[in-house]
Amino acid sequence: MTPAPLVALVGNPNAGKSALFNALTGARQKVGNYPGVTVERHAGRMALPDGRPVELVDLPGAYSLDPSSPDEQVTRDVVTGAQEGERLPDAIVVVVDAANLDNHLRFTLQLVELGLPVIVALNMIDLAKRDGLTLDPAVLERELGVPVIPTVAVRRRGLDELKEALAKTVQSGAKSVRPGHGAVSDDIATLQRRARALSEAATVSETAVRRWTHRIDAIALHPVFGSALLLALLFVMFQAVFAWSEAPIGWIEDGMAWLGGAVGGALPPGFLRSLLVDGVIAGVGAVVVFLPQILILFAFILVLESSGYMVRAAFLMDRLMAVAGLSGRAFIPLLSSFACAVPGIMATRTIDDDKDRLTTILIAPLMTCSARLPVYSIIIGAMIPARSVGPGIGLQGLVLFGLYVAGIIGAFVAAIVLRRTVTKGESSGFMMEMPKYQWPRLNDLALGLWQRARIFLKRAGTIIASTTIILWLLLSFPKPPVGSDVSPVDYSIAGRIGHQIEKVVAPIGFNRDISLALLPAMSAREVAVSAIGTVYAVDNPDGDAGEREIVTNLRRRWSLPTALAFLMWFVFAPQCISTIAITRRETNSWKWPAFMVGYLFALAYIAAGATYWLAVAIGL
Repeated sequence: MTPAPLVALVGNPNAGKSALFNALTGARQKVGNYPGVTVERHAGRMALPDGRPVELVDLPGAYSLDPSSPDEQVTRDVVTGAQEGERLPDAIVVVVDAANLDNHLRFTLQLVELGLPVIVALNMIDLAKRDGLTLDPAVLERELGVPVIPTVAVRRRGLDELKEALAKTVQSGAKSVRPGHGAVSDDIATLQRRARALSEAATVSETAVRRWTHRIDAIALHPVFGSALLLALLFVMFQAVFAWSEAPIGWIEDGMAWLGGAVGGALPPGFLRSLLVDGVIAGVGAVVVFLPQILILFAFILVLESSGYMVRAAFLMDRLMAVAGLSGRAFIPLLSSFACAVPGIMATRTIDDDKDRLTTILIAPLMTCSARLPVYSIIIGAMIPARSVGPGIGLQGLVLFGLYVAGIIGAFVAAIVLRRTVTKGESSGFMMEMPKYQWPRLNDLALGLWQRARIFLKRAGTIIASTTIILWLLLSFPKPPVGSDVSPVDYSIAGRIGHQIEKVVAPIGFNRDISLALLPAMSAREVAVSAIGTVYAVDNPDGDAGEREIVTNLRRRWSLPTALAFLMWFVFAPQCISTIAITRRETNSWKWPAFMVGYLFALAYIAAGATYWLAVAIGL
């Protein structure tokens, strides 16, 4: 018996393909797995207008015939006849989103080039009209050279016309794929240009909003102008972190100073007073004052995400990341790592290629997370003059921008080395759809900032507070004998440990204060600030508590080369136990966390040392 013709339903994710499959097959469906893989196979039967039965198979969503995931591999193998146990389709129905035509036509062009009978289902045409987009299917049909049928799958519109086209297209007899078209014949840029030209030719009219979107994208996605725009936005963001936060930081400083004075005045000298004033208030307060800067940073990130620009930035970065052997799928996890490396590493689960995923995990800690911001801010604020170096350009913001760039460059270089050594392998392609530009909703922005503030304050009240109290205890005992010239810090348990660490880090310009901060900072990077604040509070119990005391002591005790070396250390050092723990869980091994910690500490030591000795050599 001659088998029923096989028709493959293909398209990008979110094109409405499954809705069309369900509308055509109804309850006549079955689900199984493709031979040799765990990808699900959805198949069903339908009848053509002339009564002939047709077997319809719903292939996994794909962006390209150059597969970057098991799903896309199955789709490619089925439509090219390479899938074991599957016969070559008699026809292909390509489902495209009418409102996102230029992106969906990339894949359509590849499928048409295969040489198999193709029908285009121009789906969700009603939503395109609602958005002010009018298309001419006849023009698209003429340019592609295949039937184009407007459909609304969820409302069962256009199904009869689609079946009529299938009845004319499905033929018995031999069929084959054109030689050389089992893989991508054009690069993504060429395909995108062809798809955009087809989309413009088929567009009868569109709203001013859509026209402005295309005009903005012409700049935002341009290799040169788009990259310059992205750098300018980041530069403004880091300038604002210092310029806009000055007043609220002052308010918090005054509040912490008042709280320290009130608690100190209400309690008699002794253990409890020192614990609360020198330990908790001085330590935790030194970190809490940087909440305005963290909120300003996150406000920029949330606005860029909700406006639709962040995906454009990912598109620009994809080209650069390909040089490092990574696909664009790594961009979102790395972007998340600017907030915190923990969710960034967890987000690598979306990366199908194991080597890509491992490389992304290993370089995620190099993205400058928000926990580094208090460290950067306190050192830059104390050691870098708050002067202008150009119209609207502050030196402090420029240094902060440079530290973020250093982390990005470090991650890029590390990825290149890793992809050519321990995580060697082929990089995979990546395509993404561009969302609409829109104004951010103030309610969503406020909610996002509130959640970030709550997380930060909770962290300050738990991890940072507990670590600070432990450090205060180690700094406070044992106490030097009455009349001794030895500093209480040097005489304490922590001081003696710090002097041992200082022997190791002295060659890179680190002093006792830094040595005492390195170990507690392993719990969380912000603890470095609270640790230094606690050290100075114990060393000078009569001084003011909080950020002012830290700045005063930094300027008196630290040289500029030491401060610069400390900043470079924090660009690379993996000082966060949570990051190490999540790396262990995601890689299911202690091998890769140990490797990550080892290479990052080595980078930190070399970078700090090089910075220190270069600064000394040029006379800073």
